[in-house]
Amino acid sequence: MKASVILPTYNERENLPLLLARIEEVFRKSKILGEVIVVDDNSPDGTGKLAEELKKKYPFLKVIHRREKRGLGSAYLEGYRASKGEIIITMDADLSHDPSYLPELIKAVKKHDLVIGSRYVAGGKVLGWSPYRIAVSRFANLLGRLTIRGSIRDFTSGYRVYRKKAFREIVKGGTKAGGYAFQLEALCRAARMGLKFGEVPITFVNRKHGKSKLKLKEILEFVKISLSFFLQQNRGRASVKAKG
Repeated sequence: MKASVILPTYNERENLPLLLARIEEVFRKSKILGEVIVVDDNSPDGTGKLAEELKKKYPFLKVIHRREKRGLGSAYLEGYRASKGEIIITMDADLSHDPSYLPELIKAVKKHDLVIGSRYVAGGKVLGWSPYRIAVSRFANLLGRLTIRGSIRDFTSGYRVYRKKAFREIVKGGTKAGGYAFQLEALCRAARMGLKFGEVPITFVNRKHGKSKLKLKEILEFVKISLSFFLQQNRGRASVKAKG
């Protein structure tokens, strides 16, 4: 089962080489047939240029260059369109998502349509967040629980593995969210379709290099998407039950 890892990047020059080295090690040791697709939004720090140079070292690496910063969700879509794998993996490029979880996530998706690397199930945790980030995450996950009935614990994790067929159906016809809110929109759409979810515990480690891309605009878009789907539940609430 070939895997396509999509890495949206914006000013991740310090993190990208370390992340690719870790992914390569996991691919090799776990015998994972995979590719990595970097989608760079014209990073001022030269991340895109560095990614091109790293292609010489990592034959599995593809790089997509975009002219401007267009957001997380749209980067996932662009990476998906260029992918060759049977499964789609999304993860952050800032080293907060440890590639060592990839084998377990890939194993789990064999029994599910979508698997979430979860910070909030038993065994999962977060390291290094400020009180502000903790509050934002709790608020976002509260919105998720109000929008989707079920036992999902982590609605906002970007560390996910999708069956490609499931991802294709989720984004069919386009998505409303171009940024961070894609995480919730994807789950809402998947729940409507009755897709099977799973969660695997992970430890999320806050970035050591660079700055977070989560801005007020992203939070407001998340609220807007949540409200939109919540109102639609008057015609039938989305329901999903996460199974291990």
